[in-house]
Amino acid sequence: MELKKGSLKSTIAVSLTNYLDAGAIVAGASGLTLWQNYLGLNEGHLGLLNAISANAFGAAIGAIFGGFLADKYGRKTIYTYNMLVYMLGIAIIMFTVSFPMLLIGFLVTGISVGVGVPASWTYISENSEVGNRGKNMGISQFAWGVGPMIILLLGMLLAPGKADASAGVLFEYVQKIATFFIGNDASVDAVNVFSSRIIFGSLFVVALIAWTLQRKLNESKDWEEAQKNQTNEKQPSVFASFGTLFTNKVNVLTMLFLAGIYISWNMVASVMGFFQQHIYETAGGLSNGEANMITAVQWIVIIAVTYFGFAMLVDKVNQRWLYVFGTSIGIIAWGILIFIGIKNHVALWTFTILWGIHAGISVQAFYALWASELFPAKYRAAAQGIMFFAVRSIAAVWGFGFVNIYGENGEGFYTAAYIMIGLLIVALIIGTIWTPKTQGKSLQQITNERYGEDI
Repeated sequence: MELKKGSLKSTIAVSLTNYLDAGAIVAGASGLTLWQNYLGLNEGHLGLLNAISANAFGAAIGAIFGGFLADKYGRKTIYTYNMLVYMLGIAIIMFTVSFPMLLIGFLVTGISVGVGVPASWTYISENSEVGNRGKNMGISQFAWGVGPMIILLLGMLLAPGKADASAGVLFEYVQKIATFFIGNDASVDAVNVFSSRIIFGSLFVVALIAWTLQRKLNESKDWEEAQKNQTNEKQPSVFASFGTLFTNKVNVLTMLFLAGIYISWNMVASVMGFFQQHIYETAGGLSNGEANMITAVQWIVIIAVTYFGFAMLVDKVNQRWLYVFGTSIGIIAWGILIFIGIKNHVALWTFTILWGIHAGISVQAFYALWASELFPAKYRAAAQGIMFFAVRSIAAVWGFGFVNIYGENGEGFYTAAYIMIGLLIVALIIGTIWTPKTQGKSLQQITNERYGEDI
């Protein structure tokens, strides 16, 4: 088999999509209070922003279209145009002066994230060698961890002062930039929100770099081959694969398996992505500064474990047992919070480290790998788009449910924690029993074994 020598280079370029996905989620969460104070938003406004963001419905809408478009017009087409949409959404947020404007910015950014993620996972898998497909997917997840870490660090450096914490060391520059644009007589809230504007500006710069690099990528050979095989057939419409996906028994069983592990796990992960600092402050009794610091440490652990634990091992060790190890660590982490108590700082720090280890060898990493392996090239991205749509939609609905269970001040934390453990156990059981046997096989070999030669 001919090696795809440019796989690492293309993986790095495409992985910036994951950086921007996670970065947009954390940037939105970290600056939420600043936007709330500046625009006078209530809890309903905040809930709506979360629901249509890159963490929920916005990404869901993008995914359902992006997957089909990537299969119809090619993976490179997505990279040529989608990052421009992302930059538009970020620019709207950067210059927001009203809630409708902020809402549109969040929605446009979320749609772009949804369009890009299925195409990125598919492209990385298709341009990897048999022996490094898992490693390359791990690198993409590594980028997914780097985004939040950098955003959190920027947030700490640029943060305005509060009653319980001093201003970040770079906030004086935020003030200078703000007064340059809006004058010395601007309100405190109008000045403070520039911290968030600058953070979103950093995402705009990375997106511009990503667009420049991704435009130079070659089209996926697997996609081109799939197109050649259809040259003598009537070309399908954009959504023609939809019927095939839900009428083929192999496809249905595969989607049930992948949805089973990813939805159950993501219901936990989406809460941790948006509400973690809030949980640490209300139920754990930490200050805002302490909550941000411990979360930043967690992301450092995630990054290290993603690279050295997942990327370096997934192609070399038994994937079933690596999956069991990673998922079990997450269950143990939540068990510690329940049985020792979230107000115990040793327990809280232990949870943070263990959850970081879990997230580095997480269900998402395995999902990204398996979802890009288990479907034929002609509708590989479409299948991922459908499942990404389902996952992010459920995450949006679950966010409202979690808030009601958790309570205003964390009085329902332990009930919520037991639910988290239950969801992780579901992901553990499904993934352990039905771990696919794809390791060491080419994508074409996997397709032939699962679907036959005529697919």
